Amino acid sequence: MLYIGIDLGTSAVKLLLMDADGKIKKIVSRTYDLSFPHPGWSEQNPADWYEQSIDGLKELLGECDKSQVAGIGFGGQMHGLVTLDERDEVIRPAILWNDGRTAEETDYLNQVVGKKALSEYTANIAFAGFTAPKILWMQKHEPDLWKRVKKIMLPKDYLAYRLSGTFCTDYSDASGMLLLDVEHRTWSEQMLEICHVEREQLPRLYESYEVVGTLKPEIAEKLGLSPEVKIIAGAGDNAAAAVGTGTVGEGRCNLSLGTSGTLFISSEKFGVDAHNALHSFDHADGGYHLMGCMLSAASCNKWWMDGILKTTEYALEQEKIKNLGENQVFFLPYLMGERSPHNDPDARAMFLGMSMDTTREDLTQAVLEGVAFGLRDSLEVARSLGIRIERSKICGGGAKSPLWKKILAAVLNLRLDIIESEEGPGYGGAILAAVGCGEYESVQAACEKLVHVVDTVEPDPALVEKYEARYQEFRRLYPTVKTLFHGENR
Repeated sequence: MLYIGIDLGTSAVKLLLMDADGKIKKIVSRTYDLSFPHPGWSEQNPADWYEQSIDGLKELLGECDKSQVAGIGFGGQMHGLVTLDERDEVIRPAILWNDGRTAEETDYLNQVVGKKALSEYTANIAFAGFTAPKILWMQKHEPDLWKRVKKIMLPKDYLAYRLSGTFCTDYSDASGMLLLDVEHRTWSEQMLEICHVEREQLPRLYESYEVVGTLKPEIAEKLGLSPEVKIIAGAGDNAAAAVGTGTVGEGRCNLSLGTSGTLFISSEKFGVDAHNALHSFDHADGGYHLMGCMLSAASCNKWWMDGILKTTEYALEQEKIKNLGENQVFFLPYLMGERSPHNDPDARAMFLGMSMDTTREDLTQAVLEGVAFGLRDSLEVARSLGIRIERSKICGGGAKSPLWKKILAAVLNLRLDIIESEEGPGYGGAILAAVGCGEYESVQAACEKLVHVVDTVEPDPALVEKYEARYQEFRRLYPTVKTLFHGENR
């Protein structure tokens, strides 16, 4: 049988076709626009997700035996607010995960409702990117639009709804809304009351590997598929990427170096970081996970290369970097604010330490190192909880860079395992589809069979020592400059 994984990313949708043995048969991608209507805002048209996904599916299925397609699973960008009216029409552009407009609403939740209460209700505190602050923002600033809202959903779930007609979400993605009781896997009645949300406005909850419905007959006909093709709930992009890298069960770790950067630690038991610097979410395997998320990771390198240096020769630029661990320039990677561990939507990126002899290579190296140091911040929180990680999987577009992996291994002092497929969320979505269709008895069983480590990047002891000293300098920078972002009295 064949299984489709759809990775609904921030800049593109990637569609992957996998057979029952985990072999990737074909990959197709389609891009769509990202809108920044005001500084710090980030929006997208949900119709673009659907249209580009359908177009991509047609190409993906063009040369395969369509009768063998059994299921479709998802991985998708988290936290985005998608609202539909009584006619199932999109009310306004989706407010995305990296949107920073909700500082006032986030402060209200954290300071007035209180972090202790939020953590009790949801296992997390409010971050500007989460869905609940967006809901409060819409209620305050767009009350006429809010009155029309009949359905609240997340980005990948909009696509599942269009394909199946089922109003659904999964626990891993719902965890990032700040509306879910993560420990007990149910909507939090306290948070619904605080956010003035009716239970009927929220989707039904599923495990990531559960079947939510089948393909609508008219869409099945358009794609040449059977209307019996199963639609699987899927997972938030980081949980889906964790499945795609085999980061399931107890004490496994995955680094995702995509538009955002995440440190993902899987667990069979529920747990909360006492300071809520790490997110405590449900996992796609039926368990739980802790996650540190930095808002700008590989996107920092893309901004630097494409926007500033005006080049697409990423590898060529990195070839010129020689003196690892000796760079005197630092880069704070906060292009869209920061989440873990600082929770500061007003934070901004900056270079520090430049002098007359600073080179182009120094700045490029500083960008790569700054992202690595940002991920180290989250790792330090995990270590403070007594979690001991010695190795991690790695995925995402940035993981294609040998130099960046070498820097990360040294900065984090971790062995980095490279898996056969680097497709992360899309591959995870396809694995979840295979589990949902009965190909495997569990997510863990599927990962043990399908995910293979093909190489390991070992941390260079000499570089580990150099980067330890550099990191200790880096971690002092944000506390020193943070008042520049929003003033002393904020």
